[in-house]
Parts: sequence; structure tokens; C-alpha cells
Amino acid sequence: MLTFALYSSGLLTLNLLQESIGSNFSDLGGKLLIGFVLAVAFAIAFTIIKLRLRDKNPPAAFISITNSPVKDTTPRAGGD
Repeated sequence: MLTFALYSSGLLTLNLLQESIGSNFSDLGGKLLIGFVLAVAFAIAFTIIKLRLRDKNPPAAFISITNSPVKDTTPRAGGD
């Protein structure tokens, strides 16, 4: 059992110490990270700009099709 543990730890050490692991992805991880950071920055900037424009130009009030004035529809307490 000890031999297997030493053998597997030795193989793991050799694999980690090799200069070329066998994949040729060069700097794709860095490019992916930069792309993610740029996408997040763009989304935050877009949201801030959109919120500022919404604050400067609030939406118009709701316009109803009916032309009746607003009436108070609360029931009144009246005695018969």
C-alpha cells in the first residue's frame, strides 16, 4: 500500500514538473479572462447610462382611452 502511495505521488510530481503538458492552448485562458472582464464592464456601464437616461426622461403618464374625469369611487357612509 505504501508503494502505491509513493508511486502515485511520484507520478503526480512528474506530471506537474513537466514543462509542456501536451495541450497547446497558449494564452486562451488570459484572453477568456480579459473578455469576461470587458463584458462585465460593458454591462455595468450600459446599465448606469440607461438608468441615468431614465432618470432624466421619466416615462409619460398613463393616458386612458376613456375621456371621463377621475372619480372617487370609495363608498360613503350615509344613513337611510
